[in-house]
Parts: sequence; structure tokens; C-alpha cells
Amino acid sequence: MTKTLVHVFSALGDETRWSILQALGEGDASASALAARLPVSRQAIAKHIHVLQEVGLVRPARVGREIRYQVVGSQLSAAARQLEAIGTAWESRLAAIKDIAEDL
Repeated sequence: MTKTLVHVFSALGDETRWSILQALGEGDASASALAARLPVSRQAIAKHIHVLQEVGLVRPARVGREIRYQVVGSQLSAAARQLEAIGTAWESRLAAIKDIAEDL
């Protein structure tokens, strides 16, 4: 697993950041809009967004005078592919163990 992917999973491990990512999955939003939606201050939202930006999960987009944040799908897809590969490997191992057990 790459260092970047480790940081992605670490960022996703925080409940507030996960909630922010879920909210942004429904559509772009400003930090103020996210703070109004979540039980967290705008300052805390800004800090969490910074972490999500650092690992490449969120990017800012200026819309007039407002900065709105959007999810970076490619980074989420990369994390999902890594998890899928691990899951597939474990399924293969479990199938092999089952075959050995049945042959006994």
C-alpha cells in the first residue's frame, strides 16, 4: 500500500471527515453550508476539509465569491480498487482452505 493510500484511509477514519465526504458526495458545498448541515463549527469544518484536500479526496472550486468543495472521485476509486484487490485475495485464500478441508 502506498503512503498516499495510507493517508487516504487515515483521513476517512475520522467520523466528521467521513460525514463531510458523504455530504459532498451529494453535491458541492461551501464550508459554511457544511457547518450548517453538520454539528461542527465552520472552523472545524475548514480544518477537516484541509485534511481531505491534503490526501486528494476534496478540491476547492471558486464560484463567484464563494469557495465550494467537491469530491475527487479518482482518489476514492483508487482506494476502492485497493480494497477490492485485498478482498479478492482473501476470498481466494478462503476458497483454497475450504477445498483442503473438504478433501480431508
